[in-house]
Amino acid sequence: MPHFTVVPVEDNPPSNYDSLEGINWVDYRDTGQGGYPGHGDTVSSDGHGNHKEDSPFLNTTDSSKRNDYYDKNLALFEEELDIRPKVSSFLSRLVNYTNITQGAKEHEEAESAEASKRKMPKSPNMGTLMGVYLPCLQNIFGVILFLRLTWIVGTAGVVQSFLIVLMCCSCTMLTAISMSAIATNGVVPAGGAYFMISRSLGPEFGGAVGLCFYLGTTFAAAMYILGAIEIFLKYLVPQAAIFHAVDIHAGSSAMLNNMRVYGTICLSLMAVVVFVGVKYVNKFASLFLACVIISIVSIYAGAIKSIFHPPDFPICMLGNRTLVRDLFDVCQKMEVKGNETVPSKLWRNFCISENASSAHCDEYFAQNNVTEIQGIPGLASGIIRENMWGDYMEKGQILEKPSLPSVDVHGSMESFGFYVSADIATSFTLLVGIFFPSATGIMAGSNRSGDLRDAQKSIPVGTILAITTTSLVYFSSVVLFGACIEGVVLRDKFGDAVSNNLVVGTLSWPSTWVIVIGSFFSTVGAGLQSLTGAPRLLQAIAKDNIIPFLRVFGHGKANGEPTWALLLTGLIAELGILIASLDMVAPILSMFFLMCYLFVNLACAVQTLLRTPNWRPRFKYYHWALSFLGMSMCLALMFISSWYYAIVAMGIAGMIYKYIEYQGAEKEWGDGIRGLSLSAARYALLRLEAGPPHTKNWRPQLLVLLKLDEDLHVKYPRMLTFASQLKAGKGLTIVGSVIQGNFLDSYGETQASEQAIKNMMEIERVKGFCQVVVASKVREGISHLIQSCGLGGMKHNTVVMGWPYGWRQSEDPRAWKTFINTVRCTTAAHLALMVPKNVSFYPSNYERFTDGHIDVWWIVHDGGMLMLLPFLLKQHKVWRKCKMRIFTVAQMDDNSIQMKKDLATFLYQLRLEAEVEVVEMHDSDISAYTYERTLMMEQRSQMLRQMRLSSAERNREAQLVKDRHSLVRMGSLYSDEEEESIDVVPEKIQMTWTKEKLDAERRTRNNAPETFRELISIKPDQSNVRRMHTAVKLNEVIVNRSHDARLVLLNMPGPPRNPEGDENYMEFLEVLTEGLERVLLVRGGGREVITIYS
Repeated sequence: MPHFTVVPVEDNPPSNYDSLEGINWVDYRDTGQGGYPGHGDTVSSDGHGNHKEDSPFLNTTDSSKRNDYYDKNLALFEEELDIRPKVSSFLSRLVNYTNITQGAKEHEEAESAEASKRKMPKSPNMGTLMGVYLPCLQNIFGVILFLRLTWIVGTAGVVQSFLIVLMCCSCTMLTAISMSAIATNGVVPAGGAYFMISRSLGPEFGGAVGLCFYLGTTFAAAMYILGAIEIFLKYLVPQAAIFHAVDIHAGSSAMLNNMRVYGTICLSLMAVVVFVGVKYVNKFASLFLACVIISIVSIYAGAIKSIFHPPDFPICMLGNRTLVRDLFDVCQKMEVKGNETVPSKLWRNFCISENASSAHCDEYFAQNNVTEIQGIPGLASGIIRENMWGDYMEKGQILEKPSLPSVDVHGSMESFGFYVSADIATSFTLLVGIFFPSATGIMAGSNRSGDLRDAQKSIPVGTILAITTTSLVYFSSVVLFGACIEGVVLRDKFGDAVSNNLVVGTLSWPSTWVIVIGSFFSTVGAGLQSLTGAPRLLQAIAKDNIIPFLRVFGHGKANGEPTWALLLTGLIAELGILIASLDMVAPILSMFFLMCYLFVNLACAVQTLLRTPNWRPRFKYYHWALSFLGMSMCLALMFISSWYYAIVAMGIAGMIYKYIEYQGAEKEWGDGIRGLSLSAARYALLRLEAGPPHTKNWRPQLLVLLKLDEDLHVKYPRMLTFASQLKAGKGLTIVGSVIQGNFLDSYGETQASEQAIKNMMEIERVKGFCQVVVASKVREGISHLIQSCGLGGMKHNTVVMGWPYGWRQSEDPRAWKTFINTVRCTTAAHLALMVPKNVSFYPSNYERFTDGHIDVWWIVHDGGMLMLLPFLLKQHKVWRKCKMRIFTVAQMDDNSIQMKKDLATFLYQLRLEAEVEVVEMHDSDISAYTYERTLMMEQRSQMLRQMRLSSAERNREAQLVKDRHSLVRMGSLYSDEEEESIDVVPEKIQMTWTKEKLDAERRTRNNAPETFRELISIKPDQSNVRRMHTAVKLNEVIVNRSHDARLVLLNMPGPPRNPEGDENYMEFLEVLTEGLERVLLVRGGGREVITIYS
């Protein structure tokens, strides 16, 4: 009858829920919030006399948490509110989430500690125009537009230049579409491209591509600095040059040395600016952008003005060759001074004597006339017809205008310096590599994702608009340059023919200086932006902790500034400065940016094709085909630009990938590569489901049954060692174990056991899977493992289990019964079985056998596993130098000589190298020793059976053990800990007997001498005698021939059909393997596993 405890309760004013029918009153309100008096600590009953508190809510001193638990509308869920919060709490935390990473706000305010204390962190409030569009414009427009686009148009022609721009801009547009899809698939924290790629393709790809992107940004800084120095030394202050050419032919090397010196100085100053404060860089970003826009507008203005009034930039031509303008004053051979005609400075450059009649002049100069043509004919001149097609040149080739008349004679080399010539050999592929950096910079918007009000809307719109704008500018610039500027001027990279003016500046309006100054400040600004962004990117990679040797670069100043990363960035940028040539640095950074864009496209394509549930981009105008097209274009552009740079870049990325794979920290980011692996695995498993593998493809797929001790340690690690030596990393290995108990109570131990097994698998270099099951009986758990391990076609076909050591000494039969039950299970499941006996003596992975034999005793044909296993073992370095010997047994009626020939032929066809021996076993009488062994075996078995059936005290003790062990505890395979019902013969007990009388009767019955007389007079069963005879004779032969073998493989006889003979079966196996150090008992699975056919 249930017990009730009555608790006196004071009367209280009724509430709207006090008197609900059928509901006992429970105070759901917090007493600290004005609850009713008298309801503090009430006690009720659970109906079994066990007192408990009325309220099961969690007690906490935090009133806000207490209110959550005391919410009267969520009483059903109150016990889990700590791990499953209310929706309102969850949403409030989600809304307050900020994607500004720690340390990002120092851009604006963290320079002084006081300012950071006074100001609250600003919420992201930048829109599409200021946050994405204009930064992308600033990053895309750069040094190439002002310094190299005219030269590209002149060299490649308008048509091919148009094609170059189309290829590069199409590549970036397709990449922007893929990037937009990734960027709008959830919140993108500050980190931009690296974050998107790493979270989409995993840490290996993310780290590799992130470092490529970092190197590209760093070399971009070097390129911008070299561009700024080129403008400074060529067009702004030529007098500032430190190194001067000793003669007119050595100008190139002197210029490169000047670039190196000034580039290093400029890089150092920029690094100091970035170190002192990023906020200054960000504040001047608008000024630099204004310079870019003004410069571009001045180009369009100059092109329009050239229709009506072309600017005056005359070009001096000797024949059809272009002359360097600043080496003479007038474009004439003779000039009139006063009333006298005298040789001009141009004459004196080409002739030795100033006397016109007797001078010795350059032959080409003497036979060709000097003419002056207009450098900027204007938009309406029709010059575009001449500039339509390309004119690729070799290094040192003189710039010529084919339409001008010329006497084709070879001039002297002394006069070579007076002509404008090509400084490098040009080709279409080279120009692609040089131009591509002017299409990069599309990641600027995603890099600022932490500052955007609505990144998922702003990034796609702003980036695609910026690319569209810049592409239109590039296309129109190609046409305008080709239509307005003379071809030889376009091919004049440094403006030597127009008095060292910047070529694009000659077209601008109102002055050349607008372009020169504007391009200088824009390149300086772009360099500062690159030096600001690159260290932060490296810091983000280092903080992700996926590349161990980069960890130091994750640290910085107290406000988050990446000091060490800035230092490394400066050193790498200095390498680019030392190259000193803009045309050499540009293809390098093209490779790294193309590599980055390639993987952005790959990430989008993989996610789209996998259709992962989390792939729900807000940007809908993407398709996997576009992403693959963009990826293909990136790869094509890499090899078009420079195939050797492409191989180097891919090699760097590949090495970083493998380094992260082997040494980096394991990260689970829900990346697409993991999803791709799952899809590939599913596809492969479905293909494998078609049927069992062909005999040629059969290899042992192992299920290794392990025994754990009470401390959850693997009892026999050499089982795993043997598995690793047999598998050598190939095929499937599942390591299983059984915990005895209840799953609900044993989950923690299951996890600990799995971790212990996985650690041991890693130590023993076993590549495979771990499976731990909980069962009420160990034999049932083993049966479950044998039946259910694996998936589809990837299931085990071979079971490896240990020998039940000490079974003879144990009075409890469960140890060996579990073993035999497992043998029967594997036979029923048509699985092969391997039992390594004396496994502790097996070699470790670090031992080497320099000699010895692996002996195979092939007694019965069991599918050919005995032949295959030594071959597989010999693939491992431990067993490689062992030789294989095969013994087979011949009976009296067998022709042993013919058997040996047939076996040798069989091994030859199997392509196995082994010595062959046939052992003759003649019929002999059963020895007294065999008879004695059989008798002892049966007497022991009978005696133990009598002891188990007759001792009531032992039964009661077993019951106590059962009660004591009914708690959750570790079961071990083939151990004495499994609970098994023992059939006890019921005894007739009269209810009127006293306890003393019953005990006396039992003692009398147990001590009856008939039992022992039966044991003495027992006669062994003849079938057991025959089996023992076989075991003894075989053991004698095996020990005689294989006592010094490194390993003996032996057919394992099957268990008897009658379970009553199980104990005798164990004795037979013991006798069969006596005196052998390492034995592997092998039992086939009922199918052929080796074939002579190809």
